[in-house]
Amino acid sequence: MSEDHSFSRRIPPGDTLLRRVCDTCGFVDYENPKIVVGAVVRQGEQVLLCRRAIEPRHGFWTIPAGFMELNETAEEGARREAREEACADIRITGLLAVYSIPRISQVQLIYVAELTGGFAPGPESLEVRLFDWDDIPWDELAFPSVHWALRHRREVWEKTACAPFVNPPGMLGDAFPGC
Repeated sequence: MSEDHSFSRRIPPGDTLLRRVCDTCGFVDYENPKIVVGAVVRQGEQVLLCRRAIEPRHGFWTIPAGFMELNETAEEGARREAREEACADIRITGLLAVYSIPRISQVQLIYVAELTGGFAPGPESLEVRLFDWDDIPWDELAFPSVHWALRHRREVWEKTACAPFVNPPGMLGDAFPGC
């Protein structure tokens, strides 16, 4: 699209929702949810968590995860995020969960993975650690979906693959307002 096009919100012919439509040529600029990919990474009986060095939720713990990039598979994105946030190489063994978070227009694909080497904080992490289950800082987790993913992983701890989980009943990811 050239920069001289202007857009207005209207319902295009054959559609039912307001969309951004080019006033010159009629191009419909569809705005769609963002896809987040990540993994609950294990090494033995421990899980890998990253303390966020960026907003939102700076200083809180999360699993390695982030937005998918163009031209990559979801699995490639999850491996890339583990490298970026934890300088970690991982082996993905299955899909753990698909979470829908409509408040922030996200769909999250969370994988089961094993750590295959060392780890260290990447540029988006203040600290990276392996935690025993009883030592996970539950009150310092960044997002509801991190809670869900860790608990869902625990439910299938001895398995490498399972039918994917979805949001817990009645939960749409808005337990932490403003993030």
